[in-house]
Amino acid sequence: MAEVKKVDRVGVARKTKEVDARPASPGEIVITYIKGQGVETRSKPAEQGDWVVRNRCEETGNEEILVKARNFSDRYGEPLSAADAAGYRAFKPKGNNMSYFIVTDEIGPFNFRAPWDETMVALPGDAIVQVQTDESDTYRVAAAAFQCTYEIVDPAKFVIDASLR
Repeated sequence: MAEVKKVDRVGVARKTKEVDARPASPGEIVITYIKGQGVETRSKPAEQGDWVVRNRCEETGNEEILVKARNFSDRYGEPLSAADAAGYRAFKPKGNNMSYFIVTDEIGPFNFRAPWDETMVALPGDAIVQVQTDESDTYRVAAAAFQCTYEIVDPAKFVIDASLR
């Protein structure tokens, strides 16, 4: 992300589509599956107060992610519904601005280390997003999930310089 920022290619987007979330069980490991791609990532064991967040995006199989307790209320706020039989409640993302760029054929695919210390694979078309107030919080959002759940505030400029790999 730092290299892309240097050449002023990042845009701004925010997550806006409602999600379903439930409290994670301590020790629970959340495996994120992207429909048509398989396993995207595997979380570290959940700690007390962490949440399992399920995107509402049929194109990706309504993938689930683990969100740390310290981040959940800043990103999602209060529930919009009562819990269903599985414990999920509806939440509206707060829509915090995130820096992002789209991985192009010229620079992708590539691997990088996610904040939870796992290697992520970025594929052409995917978005790399970063919390604007925490540069260490940078991760991949599959192309279909980004299109389905994010709103673009300021479009990213496409990167065509392979040296940014």
